[in-house]
Amino acid sequence: MSNDFDWDAEFELDEFDEELAEFDEFEDELGNVEVRTAVMQKNDMIALLCIKTASVGAAICRVDPREDRPAVQIYDDADAAVEWFTKSLRTSRRNGWNVIYDGLPLRG
Repeated sequence: MSNDFDWDAEFELDEFDEELAEFDEFEDELGNVEVRTAVMQKNDMIALLCIKTASVGAAICRVDPREDRPAVQIYDDADAAVEWFTKSLRTSRRNGWNVIYDGLPLRG
């Protein structure tokens, strides 16, 4: 498998709609939602790890260039999701990924 990303390839956004919609729809009715986005780089690959927490739970979305679609995991316990997110970032660093951004969601 090549690690080269084809920037000229055309992608159908509909392929990702179902998984990302689940992540986007995770909202706290009380407006107490926090979002964190980590952008990671390894060789010619870029990956994203995002977490959205609320008082009622959390959702984590992972976009890995080696996978066909993003993966979304819903948690009832926001603390457990934050713990998983932190461990995942730590493991990614040990596996050679460089975290090039870690903060508020990127928009634009």
